Amino acid sequence: MRILFAGGGTAGHINPALAIAGYVRDNIDGAEILYVGAKGRMEERLVPQAGFDFKSITVSGFRRSMSPSAIKSNIITVKRAFTASAESKRIIKEFKPDICVGTGGYVCGPVMRTAAKMGIPIVIHEQNAFPGVTTKMLAKRAKRIMLAVPDAKKHMNPKYNYVITGNPVRTEIITADKAESRQKLGLDERPVVLSFGGSLGAERVNKAVAGIIARSGKDGKYQHIHAYGQYGKWFPDLLRENGVEPDNCSNLDIREYINDMPVCLAAADIVIARAGAITLSEIQAQGKPSILIPSPNVAENHQYHNAMALVNNKAALLIEEANLTEEAVIDAVDKLLSDAEVLKEYSDNAKKMAILDANERILAVIKEVLSEK
Repeated sequence: MRILFAGGGTAGHINPALAIAGYVRDNIDGAEILYVGAKGRMEERLVPQAGFDFKSITVSGFRRSMSPSAIKSNIITVKRAFTASAESKRIIKEFKPDICVGTGGYVCGPVMRTAAKMGIPIVIHEQNAFPGVTTKMLAKRAKRIMLAVPDAKKHMNPKYNYVITGNPVRTEIITADKAESRQKLGLDERPVVLSFGGSLGAERVNKAVAGIIARSGKDGKYQHIHAYGQYGKWFPDLLRENGVEPDNCSNLDIREYINDMPVCLAAADIVIARAGAITLSEIQAQGKPSILIPSPNVAENHQYHNAMALVNNKAALLIEEANLTEEAVIDAVDKLLSDAEVLKEYSDNAKKMAILDANERILAVIKEVLSEK
């Protein structure tokens, strides 16, 4: 079995491809895998690190602006669209894949489109509740469109072939135990709040959670793990301005990154986070009630749709960024943690939404499509 993967630009497109590729490698003897990504983007570093062969094409996305710089950039993007197709054709001819798997991002477009024109079956995996432009563009050429959540189907043309597979979730997330994780982190029986805004750090999220963290530092009611990200190194000083020295509060764990997410997530009673697709799949896998703050700065406002899939199932509370304040966060945290029955209801509902066998489902789809050749 020779499989070509294409997807990139963000971790949300790269990590699902790597998870699927890793599962294929572990379960199909002799499988040959090639990953095609955009030159100069993060997949150029992450894919070889994961142990997969990698080739790049030069491609870029359109900017949604009429400024002179955006217009110039978009002209370059149009030119690159032609060269990207030629580069894709050359790579596909050399590798001779049996099937191509796309996970989104603008690099996925020319690779999958070229493969389909060459008669190679393609399948697409869509991580979000609101499908991206690339998924919609490729849908008519794909043998299967694999969706992470059922809600995504209502935004697509119903005549295509859809399969609900979920998003691939790391085994360590699924199997992490709450009691063992709390012991590892030195936490006691008090409620644990986990909050983060991504590896770079979300300024609005950092400022909004400062109030509840400062209050916990003073009254000790909750334990709090918070990652402020690469651009949030000012956050500990913000807590000090609020009268709390984080280094002196044993119930506060304030750090730049969360490198042990399976442990921290398992230990938590509630999670405060953005609404990226993979984050939500991990929250569901652990059955954690959440307070979601969708980023408004993403294509098609897809994080809002991701979040609403949980909100509509009574698995999460939503605070849109326009309404995001310290008081709103404090009220939401207290609402969940003050009522054990509500907390359990949200936890159970999140767990019910989890799809824990996504990798198995995706591999089954790949095999099924190959059997139809």
